[in-house]
Amino acid sequence: MSRQIHVGSVAIGGGAPVSIQSMTNTPTHDVEATLGQIRALAAAGCDIVRVAVPDMAAAKAIGKLKAESPLPLVADVHFDYRLALEAAAQGIDKIRINPGNIGAPERVKAVADACRARGIPLRIGVNGGSLEKELLAKYGGPTPEALVESALGHARLLEEFDFHDICISLKSSHVPTAMKAYQLMAAQYDYPLHLGVTEAGTPELGILKSAAGIGGLLALGIGDTFRVTLTADPVEEIAAAKQILKAIGLRREGPELIACPTCGRTQIDLIPMAKQVEQLLKQVDKPITVAVMGCVVNGPGEASHADVGIAGGRGEGVLFKHGQIVGKVPEDQLVPELMKLIETL
Repeated sequence: MSRQIHVGSVAIGGGAPVSIQSMTNTPTHDVEATLGQIRALAAAGCDIVRVAVPDMAAAKAIGKLKAESPLPLVADVHFDYRLALEAAAQGIDKIRINPGNIGAPERVKAVADACRARGIPLRIGVNGGSLEKELLAKYGGPTPEALVESALGHARLLEEFDFHDICISLKSSHVPTAMKAYQLMAAQYDYPLHLGVTEAGTPELGILKSAAGIGGLLALGIGDTFRVTLTADPVEEIAAAKQILKAIGLRREGPELIACPTCGRTQIDLIPMAKQVEQLLKQVDKPITVAVMGCVVNGPGEASHADVGIAGGRGEGVLFKHGQIVGKVPEDQLVPELMKLIETL
């Protein structure tokens, strides 16, 4: 089990629930715009939000953001250690840095001292696209081993300065590289891990890459917090993250839809029916499993683990609960009757 850190009121690692993160894309110094996005992320189910701190104006805005933010805040700092110091002074909940790009060891020590004094954890963010030149030469490229060695070097430097509230990310846009790096780290060290497949792309591809990489690691018991990075509105990242957690059984919030892929036995227009049920279930908050099946012969049995479901035949279908048929209705009434059945649960 990983060691535990705290980002504001949210625990990371040490057996705490896996938390969802995202990042605002508004100018951080625009406090009202940034707060608006933070509130939207909170409403969508985000647990922790990161803000870019590219300059001192952004760093000085953190106090105002903290005063009204419904979520713990992480400052994303690169190159200028003074921005990290100001973020700490403003009351940030966590800082993401790459110690290798903020200068001499004494600057890293200054950040570590400021954060230790205020109980602020640090995330070491290693990225395959910005590894140290000597590691790229040693390993012949941004390999999993290079990512791990980079992160450990930074972590050891912080620990030399008696700083231990450390979280690590080992991101790559190449899913197998990211997965292997996290596996190597988890097998040898107990740092809490922030998972991510960086620069995953637009939602269509980015969600697939994140589901494979992040979901695969979480299913193996690796990872304590994560962000699905999408070239999209950040709120879309939260919806995707929640679906990943539901798919691997780590969260049970709202209904889960299962539907058969259709085959030659299907005698109803199942695909639009499944889409209709999917839309209607967005208004349901019960933690139930709902099945939409295309075959009366096998459907109820194959979906016996579902709480409720429908299975279609020629012109009619059946309603079932836990695999047991509870009614037969015309095809055009299957969806309305299913929703009525859900209301009784």
